[in-house]
Amino acid sequence: MTALSYEDQHFMLEGKPIQLISGAVHYFRIVPEYWEDRLRKVKAMGCNCVETYIAWNVHEPREGQFNFDGIADVVEFIRIAQRVDLLVIVRPSPYICAEWEFGGMPAWLLKEDIRLRCSDPRFLEKVSAYYDALIPQLKPLLTTSGGPIIAVQIENEYGSYGNDQAYLQALRNMLVERGIDVLLFTSDGPADDMLQGGMTEGVLATVNFGSRPKEAFGKLEEYQPNAPLMCMEYWNGWFDHWFEEHHTRSAEDAAQVLDEMLSMGASVNFYMLHGGTNFGFSSGANHGGRYKPTVTSYDYDSAISEAGDITPKYQLFRKVIGKYVSLSEDDMPQNTPKAAYGEVKVNRSVKLFDTLSSMTDVKTSVCPEPMEKYGQNQGFILYSTRVSGPRSECFLTIQDVRDRAHVFLNRKLVGVVERWDPQQLSIMIPEGGAQLDILVENMGRINYGSELLDRKGITHGVCLNGQFLFHWEVRNLELDTLDGLHFEATNTGLEGEQPVFCEAALLIQDGPQDTFLRLDGWKKGVVFVNGFNLGRYWEVGPQQTLYVPAPILRQGENHIVVLELHCPGDKISFVAEPSL
Repeated sequence: MTALSYEDQHFMLEGKPIQLISGAVHYFRIVPEYWEDRLRKVKAMGCNCVETYIAWNVHEPREGQFNFDGIADVVEFIRIAQRVDLLVIVRPSPYICAEWEFGGMPAWLLKEDIRLRCSDPRFLEKVSAYYDALIPQLKPLLTTSGGPIIAVQIENEYGSYGNDQAYLQALRNMLVERGIDVLLFTSDGPADDMLQGGMTEGVLATVNFGSRPKEAFGKLEEYQPNAPLMCMEYWNGWFDHWFEEHHTRSAEDAAQVLDEMLSMGASVNFYMLHGGTNFGFSSGANHGGRYKPTVTSYDYDSAISEAGDITPKYQLFRKVIGKYVSLSEDDMPQNTPKAAYGEVKVNRSVKLFDTLSSMTDVKTSVCPEPMEKYGQNQGFILYSTRVSGPRSECFLTIQDVRDRAHVFLNRKLVGVVERWDPQQLSIMIPEGGAQLDILVENMGRINYGSELLDRKGITHGVCLNGQFLFHWEVRNLELDTLDGLHFEATNTGLEGEQPVFCEAALLIQDGPQDTFLRLDGWKKGVVFVNGFNLGRYWEVGPQQTLYVPAPILRQGENHIVVLELHCPGDKISFVAEPSL
């Protein structure tokens, strides 16, 4: 197959005009066993293309250590897309946004003083090394090599961040030099500053929006006449932050805008067509005057739900697409079955402080440093020091907590300090002194905007009545595994509210089915099923269930571990319907 090209306002493939109808599906938000199911549903809706970001931090979580297996096997995802007769658009730019942790960039970049997303040679050197590992895997999948990849993005919404043309050209050259010979593109908001900052010579510009297509495409045409019109991200739904309401968009409204775009002859990529899940600690955050972490579900009110179900929005989109292409009812795939396994009781528990020594190593540090300085990407970090006494009423200040800190004095909780509520805590130090422990949770690095540089943990220092406290022991609780967790640990007489690991067993008699986990009465924490990190839960909502895909379950006994940060319940429940 030849490369995708364009003549005037028409994309051309194999010498014929083509209108791209594409849907965004992120392989890293879906268990691999379901990739084909989701891609067949993309095809059945009438799409001829699928688009995916490629997340740098998924593939190089530690510098120089690359991962392309399991949920990171992007090559297999693209091959499946080809088997179901979909073209593919890939977006492997160093930054992807996507409400994904740190916008897809790896946390280890923050160990050094590197300027991000610009022509700082140190940043470009890191990108180059990543591309040396990634691009050779993509090259055989280009249409020019017989594969399905028709287009590759060089950077994502760069005009919303910067205007470094040398950087954009460096990224373009990196791809070309490594053999990427298909269409290169950028995507930006349809505004003067964004297009001026994000467009670059020799690269097709596309735009992202959710409404008013004539206005958006009109702005693109001012900067790029006589080129195809493409909405690279048609925002037909939206994502959620903790503390907010669940976002939905009328299917009728979204379908009307889709119809308007297709009638103009424009190409479109649904963002998202299937959102999936921010498993583990992968969800990002926004900062528009206030830090706002993203929830675990990335359902996005998409046409295909988080659990892969066809929705009324899907049916309406399909009806609109059917006005422009021929569709067959025989192509309609079925939803995966869902099960309500009922209540499961907690059978064992252990307080975090009682199993900590077997799960972590101790580092010493004069000052409490951000977690990246200790080589940590995600999870929790514990800072501990000894404070002399007696001291009458003191005010404890954490500079700056990122993102949520439990403060303990002699292992008793004295308060919680949150990034969005940076209060001082009033404490008393008894004669003989006291142990001060600060457990900090990384709630997700910022993924968009000028606050992108977002180190985690304690980023400056800890003061008691203005006096800095020095000499700390530091424990990194990344929780990429639960190795070292001992429920048989001896209780050391800890008092009051404590973080607790709780264990339960789910018995499944027949073949496992998708289900949803509820933790009614619990407060905040993380859930592991058979060692797989489902993600965060939090009573503040809006999300009240965690999606449990059938492939992570097994017939027989399933091992459930919950790290509850406040007050654990005595049971959990598995239901057949989500509550988002």
